[in-house]
Amino acid sequence: MQKINQKKTVEYLKAFYPDIRNEITNLSDRNNFAGIMQTTVDHMKDLLEQTKIQSVIRNVKRMDWIYKRGNSYVRYLIENIFIRSFESLKRKTNPQQWRFLFQEIPTDFKNIYLEQTRKDHQLINRS
Repeated sequence: MQKINQKKTVEYLKAFYPDIRNEITNLSDRNNFAGIMQTTVDHMKDLLEQTKIQSVIRNVKRMDWIYKRGNSYVRYLIENIFIRSFESLKRKTNPQQWRFLFQEIPTDFKNIYLEQTRKDHQLINRS
C-alpha cells in the first residue's frame, strides 16, 4: 500500500476540516505543511473553548486515520505538532473533560503522547 504524502494529506484535511478549508488551502499554496498541522491544532483548541469535545475527538480520530496511512514526513509532523498539542489541550480542560477526551484518543496517539511526556520530564529533571 502506498503511503499518503503531504499533498494527499492536504486534500484529506480539506475534506475533514471544512471550517478551516480556506486556511489549509492558503498554507498549502505556500507549501507550509507544518502551518497546516498547527492550524488543525488551533481549530481543536477553538472547539474545546466552545466545549465541543465530541468534535475534538472526531478530529483526533481523523488525524489518526491519516497518521496510520502517512509517509514518514507526515507522521513526523503529526507526532511533533499535533500530538504534542495534547498537553495544551489537557490544560484547557477540567480533569473530568480530560479523562473523557483521553480515553477516546486512539492507542497509537496515547502511546506517543505518553512517551513524549516521559521524555520531557526526564529532560526537566536533568536540568
